[in-house]
Amino acid sequence: MGRAFEYRKARKMKRWGSMARTFTKIGKEIAICIKSAGPDPVSNSRLRVLMQNAKNASMPKENIERAIKKATSKDQTDYKEVVYEGYAPHGIAVLVETATDNTTRTVANVRSYFNKNGGSLGTSGCVDYLFEHKCLFKVKNKEGIDLEELEFEMIDLGVQEVFAEDENIIIYGDFEAFGPIQKYIEENDFEIVNAEFERIPSEVKELNEDQIAEVEKLLEKLEEDDDVTNVFHNMKD
Repeated sequence: MGRAFEYRKARKMKRWGSMARTFTKIGKEIAICIKSAGPDPVSNSRLRVLMQNAKNASMPKENIERAIKKATSKDQTDYKEVVYEGYAPHGIAVLVETATDNTTRTVANVRSYFNKNGGSLGTSGCVDYLFEHKCLFKVKNKEGIDLEELEFEMIDLGVQEVFAEDENIIIYGDFEAFGPIQKYIEENDFEIVNAEFERIPSEVKELNEDQIAEVEKLLEKLEEDDDVTNVFHNMKD
């Protein structure tokens, strides 16, 4: 199995600490998605995936409908997706994805987390080249599926790796291949459990336990911020 599989197995997947925070994150993603491609899930393929992600996160149906309705109202907050880059202690590269209605507030907060925890906020592009931007689909496995054959069939769509995880199939592909991969999955009657984007480090850096603890202090502060949607790093866990 390839690097994406090893990364997924090794990476410490920090989840949102509360359902309220999870729902807030999904609500922001829905708002951004609807602004970009409209509120109809039939024509907005990304919205279909977000609705499934919300369902998988145990978000009540009425909450999902409320988020879609709010996203189409004149009072909807205008969120922007901004990525910040920097270094944690011991040279660990960190990418911080945010969805914010106030970039001044967000950058000030992110900078303070880096400064107060032994890191430094860098300029755009300073660590981005150390990561590969990928899309990931988790779908329900189906009886009789040959994973090697499925991977071969999807290579031309931009798929790079297919493997089993518990009762699901994990499909990794290029960031730009999200749409074609989703179309194939839906047309071939696979049930999407979850779909997201990940940034996979081209190389990971190994630290000792004390150094890891220092880096995790920064990562935890970033992940606690309501404007932060994802934090990626190249520290080996």
